[in-house]
Amino acid sequence: MSNIGNQKGAALAPDAEAPGAASPRGKAPHPLRAALGGGGNAAILKRVAIIGGALVIAIAVALLKSGSGLVVWQSVVTGLLMGGLYGLIAMGLTLIFGVLDIVNFAHGALLAVAMFIAFGVVQGTGLHPYLTLLVAVPALFLIGGVVHRGLLSGTGGGSLENQLLITLGLSLLLENGLLMFFGAEPKTVTLPGDFQFGLFGAVVTGARLYAFVGALLLGALLFWLLRRTRFGTAIRAVAANGPGAELVGINVRRIHTLTFAIGTACAGAAAVLAAPLITVTPTLGEQFNITAFVVVVLGGMGNVGGALVGGLLIGLVEQLTTIYMDGQSSLLGVFVVFVVVLFLRPQGLFGRRA
Repeated sequence: MSNIGNQKGAALAPDAEAPGAASPRGKAPHPLRAALGGGGNAAILKRVAIIGGALVIAIAVALLKSGSGLVVWQSVVTGLLMGGLYGLIAMGLTLIFGVLDIVNFAHGALLAVAMFIAFGVVQGTGLHPYLTLLVAVPALFLIGGVVHRGLLSGTGGGSLENQLLITLGLSLLLENGLLMFFGAEPKTVTLPGDFQFGLFGAVVTGARLYAFVGALLLGALLFWLLRRTRFGTAIRAVAANGPGAELVGINVRRIHTLTFAIGTACAGAAAVLAAPLITVTPTLGEQFNITAFVVVVLGGMGNVGGALVGGLLIGLVEQLTTIYMDGQSSLLGVFVVFVVVLFLRPQGLFGRRA
């Protein structure tokens, strides 16, 4: 897995140290190394095996409780498909934290803005919902850049209280702005030519499959950007040692702004992919915000690969909860897992000990 940040004891690291950007811990590995294929693979594989074993036991217990293999299999398939989306949303959030050390509570509200952009473009032009990616993603990228440069650029190294107040205030502002312009009535985005097919008895819709595949492709693109480009190397160098990166000519403020914009664009992409699956309302970002933060903490704060694995895990837990606790909110099971993981491993499943 790949820790991207200065996670109060972990740094994001390129394969080779950027000149002049040595980790403040000397020979300590950069934080991105874990998820992008760096050291500690044996420990990571061991944890993945433990998680896989726990899931097998959970699925077996769900099978005994429900008495229907088809019901359990449908839950597993649906959970994995939704988990991909959760992972993409959380990747943007953990990227922002890993590089800028900012906890962005406006992430969910920005996701809602992207959904309404997609809805508005579809209603106004008749464009295919997925083609609105060409509008929503650049728009969220620009919004993210403006938000960081205008509101947060002075708080990156400031107090957590300032970050929380600013991002929570921005979230309330965006939600109420959406209520003012679009009203509280739920909206829907219809996917033309949607279809269903069977997968070993489970029913999969085209919209869910497209969203899952799109999330994985965009997640892979983010990995490629961080691992294989000079810009990605600059991001990792800034995350590992900002002052050192600045000494070798990297514009740290610019990297911070672009990183925040990329993280926000990830939310925009996930919003467009999820729009045909859910009812669009001004306050829908709140639920996604909660889920995304749980995923980020489970995967390890600042760990991009951990966010993807955490998203898949939370997607499965949500669906299995409906079998274990019939009639209860699916978030109940999510928070049970969240508390257990924090108790046993406070740094997250793939985080590094401080």
